[in-house]
Amino acid sequence: MKLEPSVRRALATAFALALAVPAAAQTWPARPVRMIVPFAPGGGVDTVTRLLAQKLTEQIGGSFVVENRPGAAGLLGAELVAKSAPDGYTLLTSAPEFSINPSTRARLPYDPFKDFAYISQLTAGQFMAACHPSVPVKTVKQLIALAKARPGGLTFATSGTGGINHLAGELVASMAGFRWLHIPFKGAGPSMIAAMGGEVDFVIAATTGLLGPVKAGKLRPIALTGNQRFAALPEVPTFAEAGVRGYSVTGWYGFYAPAGTPGQVLRRLHEETRRGLSSPEIKERLAAAGNELVLSSPEEFTAFMREEIAKWAKVVKATNIRVE
Repeated sequence: MKLEPSVRRALATAFALALAVPAAAQTWPARPVRMIVPFAPGGGVDTVTRLLAQKLTEQIGGSFVVENRPGAAGLLGAELVAKSAPDGYTLLTSAPEFSINPSTRARLPYDPFKDFAYISQLTAGQFMAACHPSVPVKTVKQLIALAKARPGGLTFATSGTGGINHLAGELVASMAGFRWLHIPFKGAGPSMIAAMGGEVDFVIAATTGLLGPVKAGKLRPIALTGNQRFAALPEVPTFAEAGVRGYSVTGWYGFYAPAGTPGQVLRRLHEETRRGLSSPEIKERLAAAGNELVLSSPEEFTAFMREEIAKWAKVVKATNIRVE
């Protein structure tokens, strides 16, 4: 059978492209790799990403560069990665907001499964509520009493509307029967700075970011959102321990690439991530900041994400949080 010249050219081009993908994967990385953090510098996911970027640079070679793209509870940075070329040079680390946004927003500019390749869940952790030292609150009971005495008068800052810290604050208020005013910022770093400066009464952020300000006396810790105490601050109770029974909000950080990224690159990233974060030095630093190492397989991480999206959909419905 004789093929037309145009058909032969098309087949030759397709064959060349098929060969080019493995070749490109073998030479990866030939230029700097961008690691997009969809939140401002200074927060928990930013801290973990910088540790990971350092280890990947040391182990793989080349340069892994952290780039902060805050805004819309992680939506802007995730969209950037979803629409990037699937060549291994643009990656994403994110937090539970990745699983919350499908419920709080009427429309997403990407599909959380079709547009991403899942590399690994990195860590699991929890959050802390802390206040400016001038606020007359030292316990959860005092927080509840003051909030009830001033309905809507107390303010709490988070990394953005519709994020997990926002939901954590609204959920505890709903369960304990009080109201306070949410003040969103573009990232955990700015929200903590606002609390340290007295612009807001409280902040809810990852233990990773709050540990330093609390140790320095710039913020007063009130309670943890998870199921257990934080080894670095053993005197701080969980909300459940302090009287809000059944309350529990935990967090995690994950690692992704655009869908279609060569399998060789994804496997290399998974292997090197596991090797780098499993080093005794990094494990110790993560644990000191309240992060438990997870390092799941891509399949496990995908299954976990499906569960998280379903869980937060129920919370969003119960608290009636919507983001336009």
